[in-house]
Amino acid sequence: MGRPKQFDPDVAVERAMGVFWRKGYAATTPQDLVDEIGIGKGSLYNAFGSKHALFERALARYRDSQAAWLEALLDHPGSAKDRLRGALEALVELDLNDPDRRGCMAVNTAAELATSDPGTADTVRKMFARTEGAFRAAIEDGQRTGEISGERDAAAVASWLLATVIGMRVLAKTAEDASQLRRIVDAAMVSL
Repeated sequence: MGRPKQFDPDVAVERAMGVFWRKGYAATTPQDLVDEIGIGKGSLYNAFGSKHALFERALARYRDSQAAWLEALLDHPGSAKDRLRGALEALVELDLNDPDRRGCMAVNTAAELATSDPGTADTVRKMFARTEGAFRAAIEDGQRTGEISGERDAAAVASWLLATVIGMRVLAKTAEDASQLRRIVDAAMVSL
């Protein structure tokens, strides 16, 4: 009898993330996962316990990687407004250059599962809070330098930018070109 096929759990979570991101939780079957990961169902369940447990790990991986990417865009020297514009434009490019037009996995998950899955809702909430915190830090930097009015409530502006980004990421799923999304970025920057 041959040895069981070995696999890297981190690679498996990464591949599973792609399937869940593309198809959503409910539409992803265990067969979709084993086909993508390249292991048997028994190995999948032995390694991760359940489809839902694997989804939670994939969503946490998405949260950590995307939040770190955005934080890195916003956390470097230079004009706060330039950093904020750069982050918004990078999100537009990310979404429009995705041939599957998946949008944001966290936003998709919130729409699909937030009311029925408290643990998943908490993971998404944490990602949104991290994103909002990164925006707030950049806004506060801009207030310290006088680029952004110190009379503005930095937390409220960060919440508004988060809502803007969520809307942009949904719109990007059906956008024919970048013009509408670029207008939103321009309007956001004028509003700062």
